[in-house]
Amino acid sequence: MSSVAAAALASWAVPPGTTAVLLLTALVYARGWRRLARLRPTRFPRGRLAAFLAGLAVLWVAVASPLDAFAGLLLSAHMVQHLLLAAAVPPLLLSGAPLLPLLKGLPRAVAREIVAPFLAAPPVERLGRALTHPAVGLLAMTLAMWGWHVPAAYERALASPGWHAVEHLCFVGAGVLYWWPVVLPWPARRRWPAWTTPLYLLAGDVANTALAAALTFSDRVLYPSYVAAPRLFGTTALGDQTLAGLLMWIPGSLVFLVPAAVIAARLLGPERLRRPAPAPPPPPRPAVPFDLLRAPLVGPLLRARYGRRALQAVSLALAALVVADGFRQSPVPALSVATALPWTYGRGLLVAALLAAGNLFCMACPFTLPRELGKRLGLATRAWPARWRSKWIAAALLILFFWAYEAFDLWDRPAATASLALLYFAAAFAVDALFRGASFCKYLCPIGQFQFVGSLVSPLEVKVRRPEACASCATHDCLRGNAARRGCELELHLPRKSGNVDCTFCLDCVKACPHDAIGILPVLPGRELVRDAPRSSVGRFADRTDLAVLGLLFVGAAFAAAYAMVRPETARVFAFLAAAGLAAAFGLSPREARSRSALALVPLGMGMWSAHWLFHLLAAPPFRFSGATLLGLELTLLDAGFLGALYAAWRVRKSPAGFLPWAAVSAALWVAGVWICLQPMPMRGMVH
Repeated sequence: MSSVAAAALASWAVPPGTTAVLLLTALVYARGWRRLARLRPTRFPRGRLAAFLAGLAVLWVAVASPLDAFAGLLLSAHMVQHLLLAAAVPPLLLSGAPLLPLLKGLPRAVAREIVAPFLAAPPVERLGRALTHPAVGLLAMTLAMWGWHVPAAYERALASPGWHAVEHLCFVGAGVLYWWPVVLPWPARRRWPAWTTPLYLLAGDVANTALAAALTFSDRVLYPSYVAAPRLFGTTALGDQTLAGLLMWIPGSLVFLVPAAVIAARLLGPERLRRPAPAPPPPPRPAVPFDLLRAPLVGPLLRARYGRRALQAVSLALAALVVADGFRQSPVPALSVATALPWTYGRGLLVAALLAAGNLFCMACPFTLPRELGKRLGLATRAWPARWRSKWIAAALLILFFWAYEAFDLWDRPAATASLALLYFAAAFAVDALFRGASFCKYLCPIGQFQFVGSLVSPLEVKVRRPEACASCATHDCLRGNAARRGCELELHLPRKSGNVDCTFCLDCVKACPHDAIGILPVLPGRELVRDAPRSSVGRFADRTDLAVLGLLFVGAAFAAAYAMVRPETARVFAFLAAAGLAAAFGLSPREARSRSALALVPLGMGMWSAHWLFHLLAAPPFRFSGATLLGLELTLLDAGFLGALYAAWRVRKSPAGFLPWAAVSAALWVAGVWICLQPMPMRGMVH
């Protein structure tokens, strides 16, 4: 060990002023807590005392340990110090609900005559309400985080002990303001609805990750002081800066994401998992919830006899344009309609529709319109073979689809894209001209299977809106059809249907129902991932290994396709490693929870697909979003998917031993996804 490192390790400094203030604060708090614990033991348990004292101890370690000495030599050490001050100390202190214990711990005369009147003064109350607003906390944390890492401000803090102390006070103060709306130290009250807290934490994580990316991937040293400082432990100044960025990125992001996941689990989980809190009685729910089929403009179009046909006709015209343009010799393939329309705009709108509503692509699918002609030929007399009534063939075709996209450079080959579209039309026509029902959609179509899996996290579902009408129905027209309209060709009986798997949003059931009992209703996104009730036509997810494998393909392909955009030369290696990791996690899980655990990763896969494809859509004309805006959107989608996957895995496995392996897989994929988003995206073959 070098003499500099040895001296730094031995440099435990005990700042007398800071130490005295912290000790006095601890004594005052302990005295007040003891009094309050006698009066309200449930409000002030021992955990509050332990949390507050731990916060003071971490604060003292951050400023008195060798960490403070190393801060002038290693950016990574300084980053650890900043994380402790901004992300560890404030939530620990606030968890102790410090206002009343500190007030009670002061001498009575001081509390009554000086402190209490000051705190009760209207200007002070107004200032306190303003400072503890969530928007102020988020702004304060972002400004402190980014402002003190500007090279000029950072160098000033390193050069001046006084400014260094100011920097530390800023981090602690901004941390207290940021974590106040999250911890809500008693008797504070919530300013925003509870469901916004995970989103608030996600916003903090985006600001943190963006700064971490700037440090991690910078090709030059941002702070000259570290170039001139003695090098420790064999590191270089640039390597130390990269390590600091990684510390800020991974542990720093977990500080935001883990509480967000816990809060989301409490909000979305069973009532026994939620934090009990007095609340006014909820208003009575309307007899009929929101129904997209009754929304202005959209509802009448969807419910019209030929509403779906009109949407399909538009899609068919666009598909014909792709085919016609694909076989036209284009001097610049990047400007070809045959490549830009499906691979830039079509895919982006597809995931946007899944996030906003559900399986709208299948509703407007152009490939099923010509197949209606095949049905009219009268050849569709056969039932789909029983041994093929699963998703295995569809899973194989989905692999083939993803492979063909990479192998044949479809994004840059209009003729190949046009040929694929014609092949799709021919396959749909041939299968549905020979077999009854919607065999192509249910058992073969790779795009449809992608939609079915992605729509597991969609906010809308075709479902019964008037259960009493279904209870008295004896004809089951929604399934069997009637003389005027056919029923559901995918064999989904609406009273027993749950979720969007196998539902193409064709709305045949809506038009066949004589009781007007079906609608497109809002559901909690991802709800079906944590339930295992028997579903019409689909059964229980725990019994559907084919669906689980389809879900793993959906997730693995999301990261492999995005990685191929930035590292095409090693994409196959990445795809193999991702597939091996997912297969290992699947194979090592207990059989009874294996399939459901695999499907719990779907929110993360949807986050990656959305981040990837929306990047292409929003970077292209006419949107042309800035790089910073796109990065923020990508990271937000990834973070939301990560939280959803953690929540679903916890609800499925219900124990730390079962949850941790899938949480580790989710975390590894999330880290890979963030890294991919931070790489330059070349938009292969496409013009910005």
